[in-house]
Amino acid sequence: MAKRFRAGLVQMRSGRDPAANIAVAESLIREAAGEGAQYVLTPEMTNIMNREAPAIVDAIATEPEDPALASLRALARDLGIYLHIGSLAIKAEDGVANRGYLIAPTGAVIARYDKIHMFDVDLPGGDTRRESRLYRPGSRAVAADLPWARLGLSICYDLRFPQLYRSLAHAGAQVLAIPSAFTKQTGQAHWHILLRARAIETSSFVLAAAQGGRHEDGRETYGHSLIVDPWGRILAEAGEDPGVVVADIDVGASDAARAMIPVLQHDRDFEHPEKEPPGRAVA
Repeated sequence: MAKRFRAGLVQMRSGRDPAANIAVAESLIREAAGEGAQYVLTPEMTNIMNREAPAIVDAIATEPEDPALASLRALARDLGIYLHIGSLAIKAEDGVANRGYLIAPTGAVIARYDKIHMFDVDLPGGDTRRESRLYRPGSRAVAADLPWARLGLSICYDLRFPQLYRSLAHAGAQVLAIPSAFTKQTGQAHWHILLRARAIETSSFVLAAAQGGRHEDGRETYGHSLIVDPWGRILAEAGEDPGVVVADIDVGASDAARAMIPVLQHDRDFEHPEKEPPGRAVA
């Protein structure tokens, strides 16, 4: 198996209109492929970002009927690349899924991942997010084989749950994809630190394509799409605006890091402490 490939990240500022968003995505994907990227990753919610849940439901389709997915599958085939759609809002049998797709150069979907962890938070300043009001969470971690490496799939808020990435690394993933739409506030505080930590903890490359800037619905996302190596070094970084970054990935660097600091081999089971009963007085 070849150990080297060029990765491209597409940074977007998705709005309310899926057709317009996919047109932008296709242009940027072509740009990344033109720079030699053999694997291209787009951000979370590539097809739509809208605060109004009913409007999202009205604008999206089921997987077999979704024009965005069909168009992107055709694009992967046309360009001859592995195209990883960070996520699409898609209608599923049991609700709406925040679903990522890994597409082969043949245009075939070779992996799907439904976001496991839902972003339900109350941020300072009155910004409240309840992702679970619209999306139903996934329940299965997913890793898939590229010609050069094993890829672990995740989406945005998953980044804050290191046990997911530990599981992916134990399943053989040497490259972790973390397409995101981080808020500007949390991104400024935690984005770089968390991505570098996930890379270091698992001795993996991290590829994080992001949404960036002020969106049509008024929200602000952080941008700064990053490619990080297994030592936590940043190989490529975007700013806030839509665009493309690329970097060459030598997967052997993951193998070397794991041989030097074999933390995955040193995992041990242990008993967890009991939860403190509610209302217990602290001395």
